[in-house]
Amino acid sequence: MKRLGLFIASIFLSVTLFAQGNSSAQAKKLLDEVSDKMGAYKNMSIGFNSTLVNKEAGITNDPPILGKITLSGDKYNLEYLGNIFLFDGKQLVVINQEEKEISISSGDMEEEDGFIYPSKLLTFYKEGYNYAMGNLKNYKGRKVQYVDLSPIDSNSDIVKVQLGIDAKTKHIFKLVQIGSNGAETTFTITKFKSNQSLSPSLFSFNKNKYIKQGYIID
Repeated sequence: MKRLGLFIASIFLSVTLFAQGNSSAQAKKLLDEVSDKMGAYKNMSIGFNSTLVNKEAGITNDPPILGKITLSGDKYNLEYLGNIFLFDGKQLVVINQEEKEISISSGDMEEEDGFIYPSKLLTFYKEGYNYAMGNLKNYKGRKVQYVDLSPIDSNSDIVKVQLGIDAKTKHIFKLVQIGSNGAETTFTITKFKSNQSLSPSLFSFNKNKYIKQGYIID
């Protein structure tokens, strides 16, 4: 009986490992399709909303925070949380419209705080995560396949990420980030356009324009 029990347990373990491996392979295939599809666009203009809920801390933002971002290669123009973020591939300019202050730094946004910024929505999952197929959900007739991602770094401030992908278009539709502090941040893409005619100055910083408006540059 003991041998039979061990035999059954070994079969169960083998089936479980096979299912996990198959799920991971399916998830990788889907993520590769998304990367190939969205990476082929010359540029993308995306409208989104975000919500933050932390039940333990009694925090929730309602209505959702609206934002928009235009990406072209490594460059982006992001409007979010009352700020404008301009990245030309080399330097990042953050324009605080309320305080009329501007900060300029070399390189892109830091990710040390464990937050997935809107500018990283389409690329964050490429490194540092294990992944498996999640649930298939229906949003008003739209089928959305979720991929569950868990950080490889056990000390990460992110516990889990759920990436919702439109099963038809292979575009990212929703991202849910769960932090170690219990906070749940959700980004939902509400508008999407690709290969638009963009102004050459969209990602560049016009210093004189903001000085004339009384902005302080740090």
